[in-house]
Amino acid sequence: MKKDIDVLIIGGGPAGLAAAIGAREAGAENVIILERENILGGILKQCIHNGFGLHIFKEELTGPEYAQRYIDKIHALKIPYKLNAMTLSVSSGKTVAAVSPDGGELKLHPKSIVLTCGCRERPRGAVNIAGSRPAGVYTAGTAQKYVNVMGYMPGRRVVILGSGDIGLIMARRMVFEGAKVLAVIELMPFSSGLKRNVVQCLNDFDIPLYYSYTVTEIRGKERVEGVTAMKVDGNLKPIPGTEIDFDCDTLLLSVGLLPENELSKSAGVALSPVTGGPVVDETMMTSVPGIFAAGNMLHVHDLVDFVSEESELAGRSAARYVMLQMTNDKSTSKASFRAEQSGARQSQQILKKDDKIQIETGKGVRYTVPQFITLQLTNNDETVKLKFRVDNIYKDCRLIASSGDTVLVKQKKRIMLPGEMETLTLTKPMLDIVRQNKKVLLTVCTNRDS
Repeated sequence: MKKDIDVLIIGGGPAGLAAAIGAREAGAENVIILERENILGGILKQCIHNGFGLHIFKEELTGPEYAQRYIDKIHALKIPYKLNAMTLSVSSGKTVAAVSPDGGELKLHPKSIVLTCGCRERPRGAVNIAGSRPAGVYTAGTAQKYVNVMGYMPGRRVVILGSGDIGLIMARRMVFEGAKVLAVIELMPFSSGLKRNVVQCLNDFDIPLYYSYTVTEIRGKERVEGVTAMKVDGNLKPIPGTEIDFDCDTLLLSVGLLPENELSKSAGVALSPVTGGPVVDETMMTSVPGIFAAGNMLHVHDLVDFVSEESELAGRSAARYVMLQMTNDKSTSKASFRAEQSGARQSQQILKKDDKIQIETGKGVRYTVPQFITLQLTNNDETVKLKFRVDNIYKDCRLIASSGDTVLVKQKKRIMLPGEMETLTLTKPMLDIVRQNKKVLLTVCTNRDS
């Protein structure tokens, strides 16, 4: 393990691989990936279905195929990585503590860090389902690993709670393996997964999807023997008399993903109460100088292609940040970088609160990433991509981005769904206006709005 690390990537999944490549291609020589598992690729190793890579590679790939494209590039660029290395903490001073079986305790002092720790599934305890604790209750991702990696079938008669993408995909996967999927139960009046997954994984296999329902009871002592679902009202409370009983031996939970941010907290990084991930600027830098974040630990994405795009930006920004520090510190050697001086000029500097352009969420917009833009964007061709999600289903609506009294963008949208990420690009002329007002407001307007 090299002592002089320019960019340290924590996490070797799709986000970490893309960030490492971005950092190296931006000029950072000493880039290292720490991965807690024994192989690179993250969750993609168990996602054997296709549909990955349509945006990045313009072709359909399976999860392992998509990951391998990036792993091959990591090898081609000779970017080192350490497997079985568990990161324990990150300090605000960028001191990283990790452990591994062959290296023992590691203390690293990188010049910059990119956090790409991914997310975890929300467990049964987070949804408060009544009943005992019989065998046969799994999160959808755990069931996916059992079936696709280990070759075990969780059960034969299955009910799935939650219509997130993993739950939808596992509904189809269980059918392929000979199981009977009785129903998918969704608490909200809309799916939190992609529309294409609802069609391809449920509708094509005649699997019923119950909107505005939830599982209220799990029956069985040693093994799940059945579950009860009930319709919920506008306050998400079960309505007596709407019970539906399912005779099943397995309940899969697809009830949301939680960004992994224990390391962010240990470093003192500010977190968004909406996404659960770090608050970042357009370079993906967090509130702590030199610490960047990307991927599902920043906000849960719908497509891995967007994870890769965002993470490459974080890696490039981390390299440029170090270049800027080296430019400012005359005593520091520049030999470890090939980056151009223009890259340094684009680098993010830590700013005062008043020097930030705030991205505000109006009606219909749940959150945006980034949450603010800096004033250091001086290149004539510079643009900023805003990623955001809406809070409900909106049909025949308009997306409006404004700054003060100026409307920057007014786009007609046929439909906007909570489960699908939206993108808005702010061009250089728009940013010139935004700099004057120090804020951008995103709003969804329907025909009922004045």
